[in-house]
Amino acid sequence: MRAIDPTTCELSDLASPQPGPDEVLIKVAAAGVNRADLLQRAGHYPPPPGASEILGLEVSGVVVATNADCGSLAVGDEVVALLAGGGYAEYVAVPAGQCLPLPRHLSLTEGAALPEKLATAYLNLVEIAHLKARQTVLIHGGSGGVGSTAIQLAREIGARIITTAGSADKCERTRALGADVAIDYHDDDVADQILEASDGAGVNVVLDLLGAGGLDLNTRVAAPDARIVLIGLQQGTRGELNVGRLLTKRLSLFGSTLRGLASERKSEIVSGMAIAAEKITPQIEEVVPIAEVERAHALLDADATFGSIVLDLEA
Repeated sequence: MRAIDPTTCELSDLASPQPGPDEVLIKVAAAGVNRADLLQRAGHYPPPPGASEILGLEVSGVVVATNADCGSLAVGDEVVALLAGGGYAEYVAVPAGQCLPLPRHLSLTEGAALPEKLATAYLNLVEIAHLKARQTVLIHGGSGGVGSTAIQLAREIGARIITTAGSADKCERTRALGADVAIDYHDDDVADQILEASDGAGVNVVLDLLGAGGLDLNTRVAAPDARIVLIGLQQGTRGELNVGRLLTKRLSLFGSTLRGLASERKSEIVSGMAIAAEKITPQIEEVVPIAEVERAHALLDADATFGSIVLDLEA
């Protein structure tokens, strides 16, 4: 099959995977590009034991083979799939429980950017932070693939949404997705703006990809009993934490990753997000032919995109 060689990051002819007892084989139409792919290339985020070394955590495509225990999936079904690896390839084998039917309102290209981003947003906002209607959520990086998806999910929950983004244009686009307030994170008074937007009460949930660099801001703007869920480390791994705020506000700080979870757990998440999947539209910045994967990664790394980059496997 045609696939991106994980050692050279060049389009090569590699062996096709064979589906296991509870897996389906998908002919990939498109693959979503994620920051985890860039981290893996840099040697900082290896795949879990037993997973494909090929990059790619989410795809869309058509089921071409099934084995036993594959539920209602059948050959010919159009699906989206959450992966532990292997997406930058013409074929991928994946547990059936990690697949969803392609949502009716999406093309295969759009669908490729849905499963990893929505699974991340659903796991952290719904299952970990227990975000409820009329609560206020702060979503850092609302212009990214996960952030733009999380805004839409929070909108469906009925939460009040405050987000940060890197320009006036990106802020405006996040408001169009459902954010009530969007703040340019380059401003000097971001915390003050968040507190003003929450009428001084603070936020109930924080979805944070900043890491160490966000600790002071997040604990400052958090309401009593708030839940802060850490999903990224864009501003470092070490920082100072005001434990006094943590105690007096009764804050909960969670660390969360999706890729290393067991297949059974991922299948539970995918099942849980199925209804939301019919209401979320991934934001696609550009569709790039698979042979131009280096350009796709450069676009994402430059942080000039809104939403996701998608690789076209059929180009």
